[in-house]
Order: sequence, then C-alpha cells, then structure tokens
Amino acid sequence: MEQVNNISISGMNNTETIVEISNLKKSFGNQKVLKDVTLQLYKGENLVVLGKSGSGKSVLIKCIVRLLNPDEGSIRVLGEDVSVIKREELSNLRMKIGFLFQSGALYDSMTVKENLEFPLRRIKKKMTQKLIDEKIAEVLENVGLLDVLHKMPSQLSGGMRKRISLARTIIVDPQIMLYDEPTTGLDPVTSDEISLLINQVQKKYKTSSIIITHDIECARATADRLVMLHEGQVYKNGKIGDYENSDDPFIKSFFKG
Repeated sequence: MEQVNNISISGMNNTETIVEISNLKKSFGNQKVLKDVTLQLYKGENLVVLGKSGSGKSVLIKCIVRLLNPDEGSIRVLGEDVSVIKREELSNLRMKIGFLFQSGALYDSMTVKENLEFPLRRIKKKMTQKLIDEKIAEVLENVGLLDVLHKMPSQLSGGMRKRISLARTIIVDPQIMLYDEPTTGLDPVTSDEISLLINQVQKKYKTSSIIITHDIECARATADRLVMLHEGQVYKNGKIGDYENSDDPFIKSFFKG
C-alpha cells in the first residue's frame, strides 16, 4: 500500500472535522468487510470514497448513520458519538444528514410533489403550505425539473428520478450529504449531469459530503479529496492528482486512460 490511515492532507490542517472515523471494523459472519478504517470528513469538502465492489464503501456510510452497527471503532458526526447516543438523539442527528441511496428510494405511490412534501412534513412540522410550496419550487429549480411536479416516479427517466431523489434529500437543508453510488446505472451524459449537481449542492448549500463510487469520472469531477478502499482498508488518501500520477499498479488499474 502506498499510504495508509492517519494521512495528513496538505491544506486540510486545522480544518473543522465534521465526521471522524477511527479504527472502524465490521464483519458479517466470517467475512471481514471493514478492517481498521480511519478517515475524516472536513467542513465544506467533497470526500470521495473509491473502491471496487465489495471493498466496504457502502457499509462504511451505513455505519455513519447507524443503519449498521460496527463491531469495533468509533464514529463521531458533528461532535456526537454515533455508537452511544440514544434513539431520540440519533433521530435528531439523522435530520442533519442527507442520504442519497443508490436506488433513489422514491415512493412509487406518490407524485413528485408528495415525495418532496413528505420529509418537510416530518421534519419541518411548523412550515405553512405556502412555505412548503416555495421550498419545493426552489429545489426543483436547483435540479432543473420544475415541470415534473405532478408526475409519478414511473413516468420519469432514471436520471430524472435521481435528480428528484437529490431534491428530496436537500429539501430539509442537511449539513452533511452521503451519496451512495450516485451515477450507477446512468448513461455517461446523465452521470456528468449528476456529478455537476453534486458540486452545485456543495456550493449552494455549503454541505460536507461523502461520495461513495467506483466511477472514476464521477470521482474526478467531484472530489476535493479521495480515499481509496481496498479489501476493507484505506489504501490511499490524497488529492486526485496524487492518484493520477501514481506508479502503483493497483491505482493505475483504476485511473488508466
């Protein structure tokens, strides 16, 4: 391995840490998925976690929001120790985190408008209908889909569904965004559009984001910093240029061309 855990990244010293993961381990039966992973997400950055399928990327972000409980190690999110906080505190913390699932996870029986209203009614309970409608219009404009308000998810293309899923995620103004394979299953043009949207969300909403992907073009387009996982461990931690200029055969196999 070229570089491992506890890497000091140039330009990131003394930067506020939003997510702090230390010595994280997670197994399923005899399969060790995460093996002593340590990494940080800093305020305002897009951190890409890159790796092949089965390297532990999605397990990592599910541990961050405690959809999965790690076997060992600690995770601190916005100063809170995720593994020990009580259910109500965890629910409050999750309201500050936007999670864009790989599938999009839209409600098929609801229109686009109803899908967007749902998190607002659950989290922003005191919002008037007028403010709800204004917020929906804002996020739809931000993802370029003002004209699909009354359509059903089944009437949308894969790229459009991904955009609406992103709109539903940002509508509650999260501080942290977690993207799980945001470009999987999309054509190259739509993938580029989603990568651009991720950057626009970062700038407009000042989010700190972890982007899980095996898509090199998505990584190139969005990463302020990139962590590579290999066999459940941090293989390298650095800027995109550090990877593209690497002589390591495993890294070159990802970045060829």
